Amino acid sequence: MHRSCTLSRVRKLGVLAAGGVALLGSVGCSDVLSSSDTTRLEVPEGEALAGVAEATQAQSDARGGLSPSERAIVERFREGREIFRFETFGDQAFWGGQLGLHRAIAGAENGGIGAGVSPATALALGLKVDSEALPRSLQKQLRRGQVDLDDPATTLALLKLNAVVGLTGFFDDQGQIESLGIQCALCHSNVDDSFAPGIGRRLDGWPSRDLDVGTIISVAPDLSVFTGLLGASDADVRSVLTSWGPGKFDAFMHLDGKTARPDGKPAAVLIPPLFGLQGVGLMTWNGFSGLNAWVPLVINLEMFGQGIFSDRRLANAAQFPIAAANGFSRIRSTPDLVTPKLAPLLTYVESIETPPAPEGSFDADAAERGEVLFTGKARCSNCHVPPLYTLPGFNSVPATAIGIDSFQADRSPNLGYRPPPLRGVFTRQKGGFFHDGRFASVNDVVAHFNAQFDLQLAPEEASDLAEFVKSL
Repeated sequence: MHRSCTLSRVRKLGVLAAGGVALLGSVGCSDVLSSSDTTRLEVPEGEALAGVAEATQAQSDARGGLSPSERAIVERFREGREIFRFETFGDQAFWGGQLGLHRAIAGAENGGIGAGVSPATALALGLKVDSEALPRSLQKQLRRGQVDLDDPATTLALLKLNAVVGLTGFFDDQGQIESLGIQCALCHSNVDDSFAPGIGRRLDGWPSRDLDVGTIISVAPDLSVFTGLLGASDADVRSVLTSWGPGKFDAFMHLDGKTARPDGKPAAVLIPPLFGLQGVGLMTWNGFSGLNAWVPLVINLEMFGQGIFSDRRLANAAQFPIAAANGFSRIRSTPDLVTPKLAPLLTYVESIETPPAPEGSFDADAAERGEVLFTGKARCSNCHVPPLYTLPGFNSVPATAIGIDSFQADRSPNLGYRPPPLRGVFTRQKGGFFHDGRFASVNDVVAHFNAQFDLQLAPEEASDLAEFVKSL
């Protein structure tokens, strides 16, 4: 009697568990748990959970393949991808309305000012073109050399097609450009060059190491916003912007007023990747904050979107004098064009997978030996814990721990450096390594830590370790 009752109980629990309910004390045969002669049911390992999983999958299939939560995630992912690639958050009021950047791009012959920015110049500045946004007829013309890439009018035509990665042009009824906005993709997307150098399919999350952000901003006719914040001349601001160089950006210049390092070199840092971020605690080279706090800061204070934002740490006048003086710790715009888009945007960003290292970009045999060193003699995994390859949790370490100056660390409220996630290192070969590119190669980084921690790695061991890092 007790054995059959137990089997009945298991069947009922399986049905209830599949429906998401656990009623362990009210399924009948109340004497079973207390009876001394109850025969214990032995279920082969994995079968019970498999049965529940199969029942859950069957219910999911009956609803069309995805549960409501799964469908919501897919929808947010797709919406977030569109936001990442095309949403300006109203920032055209700044880049076009205040700076007049669109006028410099158009050129005098197209209703703007100056010579304008041709496609050839735009590509030289690191801007990219989405080949999938180009009509087939235009693709054929480009291949035949029938498109004038030295004419700013062609740049405007590409903007009308939404083909310039990270930029959106706003045009009036007569086709005249009247403003310009930027998107997340400007600094955090690349293309695969499948059509031509700088023209190809989008690679979201890749750092834009060709993009000369500072020089692009410097051509805007009105930089009074920055001259006013920094208390500097127009010429000095343009000089600072052009000093950044390709692949670099200074997110803190208009927050703390620092435009150069103590050694006189630019304060700008390399643009980081935005892939493989699930489980990663802090963002930015100096671990300013987590992703959910950093993205709203970037949209409101770096892209100059029109939203609501709060970070009271920016009210610290000792560390962020400009931000404190201008109320950047608390932003409120009406209407709020940012907050409603954060959830899907963050869903997408956190979903971007790390691209695998290309075949031939590392020595596989050496990488296998290097992996043993990474978690052993070299002690790399103390700060770069697999599979995140950064520290889980609050991933910030003091400058003294890694043997460099604290200038960039001191620009963060956390006063430290984030051990960067190492996966996908091949996407950021340009511009060097560490936050400011001070090391030209992965091998140079290994040499630095070999000396810093007295690891006593032999030359062949150091080489193997570098190959493993390249393989991630």
